Amino acid sequence: MKKMKSSVVALAMSLGVVGAVQATDLTIATVNNGHMVEMQKHSSSFEAANPDINLKWVTLEESALRQRVTTDIATKGGQFDVMTIGMYEAPIWGAKGWLEELTFSDAYDIDDVLPAMRGGLSVGDKLYAAPFYGESSMIMYRKDLVAAAGMTIEDNPSWGHIRDVAAAINSPEDGVYGICLRGKPGWGDNMAFLTTMANSFGARWFDEDWKPQLDQPAWAHAVTFYIDLLTKYGPPGSSSNSFNEILALYNEGKCGMWIDATIAASFVTDPKQSKVADQVAFAQSPVAVTNRGANWLWAWSLAVPAGTQKSAEAQKFIEWATSKEYIELVAKAKGWGSVPTGTRTSTYNNPKFQNAAVFADAELKAILSADPDNSTLEPTPYTGVQFAAIPEFQAIGVAVGQQISAALAGKLTVEKALEQAQKAADREMRKARYYK
Repeated sequence: MKKMKSSVVALAMSLGVVGAVQATDLTIATVNNGHMVEMQKHSSSFEAANPDINLKWVTLEESALRQRVTTDIATKGGQFDVMTIGMYEAPIWGAKGWLEELTFSDAYDIDDVLPAMRGGLSVGDKLYAAPFYGESSMIMYRKDLVAAAGMTIEDNPSWGHIRDVAAAINSPEDGVYGICLRGKPGWGDNMAFLTTMANSFGARWFDEDWKPQLDQPAWAHAVTFYIDLLTKYGPPGSSSNSFNEILALYNEGKCGMWIDATIAASFVTDPKQSKVADQVAFAQSPVAVTNRGANWLWAWSLAVPAGTQKSAEAQKFIEWATSKEYIELVAKAKGWGSVPTGTRTSTYNNPKFQNAAVFADAELKAILSADPDNSTLEPTPYTGVQFAAIPEFQAIGVAVGQQISAALAGKLTVEKALEQAQKAADREMRKARYYK
């Protein structure tokens, strides 16, 4: 069929038939992460095979992307034909009827998609977004610095041990900081990391009656520890750092440890990007009083907003971009160590990937250990590890993230930040009538 379409286009052009075939423009909103940028580089392969489709890209920083796509889909603005969203949005928007159900050909092999990813992007048995890459979180550290300090890092170390290692390897005079962690405000920025940390300290966002719990001791302990850790052993300006900023620091050799998305492993171990690629080791995320919810579960995924006039073309693009064939295309161009990961069983079973990706086992272990249905020490009414899967969480997470980032920057005390965060969360939940 594709060859036939190409032949028709070629014939029309050779005969000079203007307008004989009119290409459809697909506008794709995506995040400025490395794998998404790489996808754009390969888009010419899709367009060559589908000359009746032109791809147009809107690439945004993470927080800006979330704001733009949320506004567009809620107002039915129609700016985008394909949206990059995650495990927070997909089930909520799918249940509201804001997304098209995705149906792919048998060749796509939907059963090859990791159950954790497929489940997190579905409502019932309906898939509303396809994972482009999936991730959990884990420790990435400089094994040379840790060994030189006479320290070790095992799986699931205590946060106290992480603090001790950070202190031992911290050397600002040499341009190396003991630990780098997200500080930029946002529900998917600093709060994505900090929620997993707070989970391990025994915290939760809401009790069983949906009352916010930010004024409870576990949150105070976690946030105080986090701010003390970054203030003493983190780089200057941590309150402005998120994934891309820390990735740049790490690849320059300026971070002794980094606890963040497993997807970063493919970048920090790439000698073309990282000056310390051969010195990176991995371990499962730290814990305090529990290992529940200590590492997150996420997938940057592609979805089709409901009501688009270009649903067939959009689904065709998504099937291509999240297929086995696309992964092989990247492997051929960049090597198996650089393919998008966290989505398919076949990737982890591939000996070429196993040989190229030193992080493969640690990444898969983290993904398989994350449990959105059992992520806190005390019971809760919500699902989600680094978020609570309710529509109101986005506004709450942003408000809380701003308070915590201000405390990290020294503008507020932890007590005041959490007091204001609690008030903001309570206001949102009362407005949404979870309680009076």
